[in-house]
Amino acid sequence: MAYTPKLSYENSCVLRRIAWSLKEPMTFAINWSIEELAKHLDADEICRTCKDKSRCSTCLFHGD
Repeated sequence: MAYTPKLSYENSCVLRRIAWSLKEPMTFAINWSIEELAKHLDADEICRTCKDKSRCSTCLFHGD
């Protein structure tokens, strides 16, 4: 990972609550949250604006 994301206090609290509800650690919850969010985003738009084309074959947004 290029850098460690910094969460606001409020978002850290939200993530903690998500982790509690999943009965998992926060590291699991943040990954789960990103994967769930990705399901609702426009994959074509993500691909169009992507600045790292080196990982397309393993990218969650890359279509067949």
